[in-house]
Formats: sequence, structure tokens, C-alpha cells
Amino acid sequence: MNTSEKITLWLAQLRASGRAVVFARLAIAVTGTVALVVPAVQSWDQLDLIPIVAVPVLLATVVLPDSPAGFVFVLVVTLGWLMRAPAEISWSLVLTALVLVVLHLATAFAAQIPSYARVHPAALRRWWLPTAIALLLVLVVALAAGLIQGADVAGSLVVTVVAMALATGTIWFAAGQKLDRD
Repeated sequence: MNTSEKITLWLAQLRASGRAVVFARLAIAVTGTVALVVPAVQSWDQLDLIPIVAVPVLLATVVLPDSPAGFVFVLVVTLGWLMRAPAEISWSLVLTALVLVVLHLATAFAAQIPSYARVHPAALRRWWLPTAIALLLVLVVALAAGLIQGADVAGSLVVTVVAMALATGTIWFAAGQKLDRD
């Protein structure tokens, strides 16, 4: 199969896909774009390599959500913040964290189904509660970090790790996951 036949097949599958698949991939594209634009418009100088690496990886994530490209994209954007951004908590950091959470969840949803599948909207119900909890946790953690920033609190790392582990467990069980394999 040559390249033109592969593209023709992919476009036919895209035309046959349902709304849930298209919306998930659109959410990946939109949130990825926001995650790239927000750091780029900040007053600090972002590393020039970040958009050069992140844009092709974002396109790969949209086309192949079950590939490691989504993880690489989140890693590149996060490393861009950690390398050059100031250490303070800002609304742009919170917005970037929120869109990365949505990108992660949309990628996880889109990776479960083929691009040509038709998914009933009821399949999204399983994702609403974990998504809402994850977004709320990002806001709560940002608010808590903003309140205790600069405070020398003994054991704050342990408290943060335990809180994030409990939050992960809450999202896991809210998603209806079970510990056994049956």
C-alpha cells in the first residue's frame, strides 16, 4: 500500500467516524494548542526548541492517540515550564495544567477506540466524573500551592505526595475501576 492509498484509507475512516471520536481528537488539538500558546505569550523567554518539538508531536497525538506522542507532548510542555518559567504560581500555569489534564483524558479516551468507530454518547458518561474530579483537584492544588508558597512548612513534600496519592485513588475509584483483574 503506497502513501496515497494510506491517506485515502485514513480519510475514509475519518469520514466514517462518529462524533465522539471527532470531538475527542478536536479536544486534543484545541487543548494542545492552548498548552503551546499560553507559555509562548508569557513575559519570560520560552525555550525556542519547545514549539519546534511540540507541534509535530501534537499532530502525531491527534492522529495516533494510542502512541507515546501524547506523553511526549505533556513532557515537552512541562519541561518548557520548568526550565524557564518563574517559580511562582500564576493563572497561566493553572490554565496550562488544566488543559494538559483535559488533553491527557481526551487522549486516553481516543486511544481506546479506533478512528473509524462509532461511539454512543453514553460512553462518555464514564469519563465525566473522573474529568470533573481531576480538574477540581488541579484548581485545589494550585490554590493550596499559592497559599503556602514561600512558607517553610516541615513535611510539606510528604503531605503533598500523600494528598496526590489519595486524589489519584479517588479518581481511580470514581471511574469505576477495580483492583482485581476479573
